[in-house]
Parts: sequence; structure tokens; C-alpha cells
Amino acid sequence: MSEILRSLRGAQIDWRLVLMAGVLVGIALAFNALSGGLFLSPENLYNIAQQTAVVGIVATAVVLIIVARHIDLSVGSVMGFVGVLVAYLMYTANWSWPAAALAGLAVAIAVSLYQGSLTAVLGVPSFVVTLGGLMSFRGAAFLVADGKTQPVTNEFFLRLGGGYDGAVGVSASWALAAAMCLVMAFATFNKRRMQHRFGVSSNPLWLDLAMLALPAFIVLGFAATMNAYQIPNKAAPQGIPIPVLIWAAVALTLSFIVRRTRFGRYVFAMGGNPDAAALVGIPVRRVTLMLFALLGVLLTIAAVVTVARLNAGTNSLGTGMELYVIAAAVIGGTALAGGSGSILGSVLGALIMQSLDSGMLLLDVSIGKRMVIIGQVLIAAVVFDVLYRKWTGEQ
Repeated sequence: MSEILRSLRGAQIDWRLVLMAGVLVGIALAFNALSGGLFLSPENLYNIAQQTAVVGIVATAVVLIIVARHIDLSVGSVMGFVGVLVAYLMYTANWSWPAAALAGLAVAIAVSLYQGSLTAVLGVPSFVVTLGGLMSFRGAAFLVADGKTQPVTNEFFLRLGGGYDGAVGVSASWALAAAMCLVMAFATFNKRRMQHRFGVSSNPLWLDLAMLALPAFIVLGFAATMNAYQIPNKAAPQGIPIPVLIWAAVALTLSFIVRRTRFGRYVFAMGGNPDAAALVGIPVRRVTLMLFALLGVLLTIAAVVTVARLNAGTNSLGTGMELYVIAAAVIGGTALAGGSGSILGSVLGALIMQSLDSGMLLLDVSIGKRMVIIGQVLIAAVVFDVLYRKWTGEQ
């Protein structure tokens, strides 16, 4: 037993993420018991997965914004503005959906660079800039279509939002899950091989196998659950929703950027100490602008997924989303003081937020009580972050 404990202490495990995963499991079990087994039904889990995708996509970029000691309160308004614009171009202007999406992307990047330049070049606090953007771009969303709903009907476009035909099916789901497990296995054993090659101490084999088995079990279990859900009038089960695959692709891409690129290292260095980062030659202004531009790209992806899921663009699109996005980042371990955070943490945070909301909906909790509870959960997450850093000695 002492050998096992020693191995666990020496292993590179983020115990904060382990705790958050435990909280997510606890929430699921509690709501499942209170709802008479409805919460963990394949249908509800399928809905939670595709509903969480939009918040999760934006949260991955907001993590990096917060890590770099900035904030963006306008993400919901900008996403709504871009979403309405894309729907307007498709419905009223009769553009093809790729052309409309590219136009939305250009506008989102321009808006993000505008707000980012005020912060990076002029030194205006991002809190103030994006607080103004929260109001301004909500108004812009209304002006684009004069407050009118813009329906979309393109079949391929609608699949991007999930729903009736918005999943990949059983065979593709199992294939993707198996491929993910193989990639994780290759990464684990390649890491051990490189550690042995360069004489770096590695975890015991049993511990690495356990750390591989757990995420593999989660991936396969998720695929099995999605394959268990079948819409009554369809001949085959749904499989993994397309929005979840988009979210997974975004999370993996940003994880690679954070871990393997100079840009990712610069973001964390800026968050740790901006003055020192500038002194050692990091182009702080350029990196900040790139960071906001990246957020614009992901806001466009989230806007497309949301419009496709709702089958329309409305001026209320994304209202209140900034709370869920920032909460997902903070609950996932991102420090509001900057310098630390993780993409995987944002995934767990988004799932926790959506699980809370969905569970309370199943229990018919009123919207007022839901808002109170979610707001207090955000405060509790910040309090936990402060206490955890004091306990572990992190700065």
C-alpha cells in the first residue's frame, strides 16, 4: 500500500482535475437518483453532450484569454451578432452557407482584433473594452436583421448543430472511439519509450496502464451511451453528435497549441509575469492580438453550431453565455489571476455547468432558483481555487 501511495504522489497527475471529475460524477449520480433514473438515460446524456458543445468550444479559448490575464465579457454578444449575420446572409441574402460562414468569420476576427487592439496597443483593460462590447454587439445583432428571426433550411448546415440527422451513426462512433483509444495508447507507450531512452524516471507500468485504462473506458462508455439513444421514428441509433466531434477537434487542437507551440508557451509566460515576458523578448502585443483573433475563430464555429442547432438566427442568441463560459473555465481550474489553466479543465467545467442546469430542469426547478444556484457555484469555484492554491503553495 505504501508503494502505491508513493507512486501516486510521484505521478504527474493533476489532482484538481481528478477532484472536478469526481464532482461531475457526484452531480450525475445525485440528479439520477432524484429524477428516478432519467438523468443518466441515453436520451438525456445525448442532449447534455450536444448542448454543452457550444459553451465548451468557446471556453477552450476563454481559458487562454484568462491565462494571459485578460477577460472577455462580450463572447455571448459577439457570438449572437455573428450567428444572426450568418443566418441573415443565408436566408435573406440567399448566400451559400460556406460563404455566409466565411463572412461571419471575417466579421468575428475584425471585432476580436478591434477589442484586442484596444487592450494590447492602447492598454485599455479588457474588462472595460469587452463590457462595452457586451452591450454594443448585442445591439448589432438586433440591427443586422431588424430583430427578425432568420430561419435556415440547408440540410447539411443543420447537421452541424446535431438534432435529428446531426450524428455520425453507430459504426462511425465505434470507429472514432477505437481510434481515440489507439492514439492514447500510442502516446502513453511512446512517452515511456522516450523517458527510458533519455534516462528520465517514469511511472510504474501498472500506473501508466491504469491512467490509460480510465480515459479509454470513458471514451468507449460515451460511444456506447450515444449509440444507445434512438429517436423513435428512426431506424438506427444516433451515435456521437456532430457538435461534440467539433468540440473534441477544437479541444485537441488547442491542447496541441498549448503544449507544443511557441505561441502556447508565450501565453502562459505572459500570464505568469507580463513584465518579465516582455523583458525576455516575448512580443506581448502581437501574442495578445493573436489570442483575441483565435477567440474570434472559435466564436464563429460556436455561432454556426448554435444557429444550426436552433434552425434559425435570433438577436437573443448567446444571451448570458459569458457566465457559463467563464464559469466553465474557472471551475476547470483556470486562475483568474492568470498564469495557469488547462483545456481539459474547461471541458470538465462545461460539463459540470450543463449537468447542473439540465439536472435542475429535470427536477422542474424554477429559472430564478437555477440562476441563483449557478451564480453561487461560480463563486464557490473561485473560493475553492483560492483555498487550493494556498494549500498547495501555488502562486
